Amino acid sequence: GIFEQLGLVSMAYGHWRAGRHRVPAAAELFFRRPPFRGSFALGAGLAEGLRALRAFRFSAADVAYLRSVLPSTTDDAFFEYLATLDASEVTVTAIPEGSVIFPRVPFLQVKGPLLVVQLLETTLLCLVSYASLVATNAARFRLLAGPDTKLMEMGLRRAQGPDGALSASKYSYIGGFDSTSNILAGKLYGIPVRGTIAHSFVMSFRCLEEVQPRLPPRAGGDPVDLAGLAVSWLQRVCELLQTPPSKANQGELAAFVSYAVTFPCDFQGLLDTYCVRRSGLPNFCAVALALHQLGYQAIGVRLDSGDLAQQSKEIREVFRACGAHFQVPWFGTIPIAVSNDISEQSLEEFRREGSEIDMIGIGTNLVTCPLQPSLGCVYKLVEVNGSPCLKLTEDEEKMTIPGMKAIYRLYDAAGHPFMDLMALEEEPSPSAGQELGIRVLGRLEETTKVIPSTVEPLHRTYFRDGQVCEPLPSLPEVRTHAQVSLSLLSPAHRQLHEPQSYPVRPALPTSHSHAPGSATGFGGLSKATMDLLPDPSCPHSQVAVTERLHRLFLELRQGSH
Repeated sequence: GIFEQLGLVSMAYGHWRAGRHRVPAAAELFFRRPPFRGSFALGAGLAEGLRALRAFRFSAADVAYLRSVLPSTTDDAFFEYLATLDASEVTVTAIPEGSVIFPRVPFLQVKGPLLVVQLLETTLLCLVSYASLVATNAARFRLLAGPDTKLMEMGLRRAQGPDGALSASKYSYIGGFDSTSNILAGKLYGIPVRGTIAHSFVMSFRCLEEVQPRLPPRAGGDPVDLAGLAVSWLQRVCELLQTPPSKANQGELAAFVSYAVTFPCDFQGLLDTYCVRRSGLPNFCAVALALHQLGYQAIGVRLDSGDLAQQSKEIREVFRACGAHFQVPWFGTIPIAVSNDISEQSLEEFRREGSEIDMIGIGTNLVTCPLQPSLGCVYKLVEVNGSPCLKLTEDEEKMTIPGMKAIYRLYDAAGHPFMDLMALEEEPSPSAGQELGIRVLGRLEETTKVIPSTVEPLHRTYFRDGQVCEPLPSLPEVRTHAQVSLSLLSPAHRQLHEPQSYPVRPALPTSHSHAPGSATGFGGLSKATMDLLPDPSCPHSQVAVTERLHRLFLELRQGSH
């Protein structure tokens, strides 16, 4: 309850003093522009939002603190009322978590008493906005990497605090990442946890005398001197690679041997602490071949600097050469992982240049979302006491679409969604194969006719009577749903740069007739006003304004001064 902004509590007191606190109201949570200059976002944070609703209440300590920050003239009865509040009269409908969502389409719709609906704004925005942003960012990395490359989230040390780090791990997984380096996220959410050694481990060793090198063969038997085997293999590897063994750093070899003795079934090497070609690579191959002699198999290498794509190809050539020369077939397929401030541009370069990269670790550019640090979600009233609400503003993009709405996703014959259709909640549902008249927002006297092959209602009721009323999917199920949802997009909408705008349009009212000049069309607006709402697919479009709407705007603006 106290996870709240003071302004909203002050507003709640205003509603209470006016006797309007129990008036039925409805609000919608949506974003205005697609993030990262794409066309879509992934909706995330729904499950956390529903849990917050179930727990919503003000404790005695919360109420006591609010007494200390609100004006001393605040009526005691208001605080007594706050202590009784919960979300038992709230109903939430939403698009399933992990779905592709588009600008101005409500991800959540919240109905209930006006005071409670408004108090839920901050919590829901906080839990949904960053979750959806980082899930979308992760999805973009997944689309660039392709389905086969493994992606590991490793932003724990770069995230905005521990809460941001946990959220980043969780919602990156929904967006398509395979694993995280965050152990706590693995414990809390069941996300696969992965990790490699750091340069500091390699740098901490100076010579082979610092390690305990004896390791028993995998099949059993007396322990063997792994360091001695590695030194022997290093000579052979350097001869094959035509590089002097003296150039291989002995501390690095000792670090690899120590790690191999500790984790013989999970040995992996970090190759770029010193020189990849002359030291890291031959040292790794020597230890990996020594392990193979004892029945073990190395699981990979990592690069953290330099031209990662080019180095990966050179390393793959060496692995294949060693595999063929020493008759170790699996050696040529040792996975190659890379890190080092990986960005979308990095992945585009890997694709353009070609690479042998099997796994990519991404931290800063994933969890901090530097290309767009906020999704810009908003939470707006659309109906109070049965009357639609419209926000008029000098910024046309911030005008809202009034009234409680049903949202339908229309699919073409190829199975791609081509439009999200907004209709009044009480209107009949559109059907597959039915010709629909669509009003294009922001364009006067323009009507589009469409015939969808499939129609999907997007909203489900998830919360009613104080409880979650729809079974919530597991995190892996949400992740799978997200990948399916992304795969259904047409290439024109899925592409990350200069995608085709996805239309989101309100239905042309056909089930009601109104007298000329009446103001009871879509959402209680006249047809002329409805035409003048901003087109969300063209956020920079200029909007012509009728004389009637212009007069209304002037009256509202003058009344605010």
